[in-house]
Amino acid sequence: MIKNRIKEYRARFDMKQEDLARITGVRRETIGNLEKGKYNPSLVLAWNIAKAFGVSIEEVFTVVEDTNN
Repeated sequence: MIKNRIKEYRARFDMKQEDLARITGVRRETIGNLEKGKYNPSLVLAWNIAKAFGVSIEEVFTVVEDTNN
């Protein structure tokens, strides 16, 4: 499972979902769904999101062990 800190970083940068979507070339709904954990981003999208915040991918996205298995 991949956890993310997109919402936290957006707050730090006073950025709306629409702003991040425009910068990364996706729809606002995509950003919302990522924040809710509904799906995992492609490597390119993860890289673009991290780049928008000026940080590494690892600072925004973290792989956590799924304990339900």
